[in-house]
Amino acid sequence: QVQLQESGGGLVQPGGSLRLSCLAFRSIFGFDAMGWYRQAPGKARELVARVPSSGPTKFSDSVTGRFTISRDSAKNTMYLQMNSLKAEDTAVYYCSAELGLNRYWGQGTQVTVSS
Repeated sequence: QVQLQESGGGLVQPGGSLRLSCLAFRSIFGFDAMGWYRQAPGKARELVARVPSSGPTKFSDSVTGRFTISRDSAKNTMYLQMNSLKAEDTAVYYCSAELGLNRYWGQGTQVTVSS
């Protein structure tokens, strides 16, 4: 079983920034891929960004140029830096890890962009 724990969500004004963290209770470089997804009220969960163990990181068109991903292997943590936030970025953000045929999820962290 893989445990993932998100943190860093909150309320931010449009144009502001937030950094989300995803702590994995094991080495993050053992995963086939990690990523961030989000789900807004009444909408399906959607990909924000995905980092495979090899190959380029994929960002959704809606966040490209505004969001970046980084990883700290010493802390077993993946980060999502979100800049120039918009109201439409409001959602619950989930960390995901893929290992073989399995996908694991964190509990989610709420991000609200509002003035």
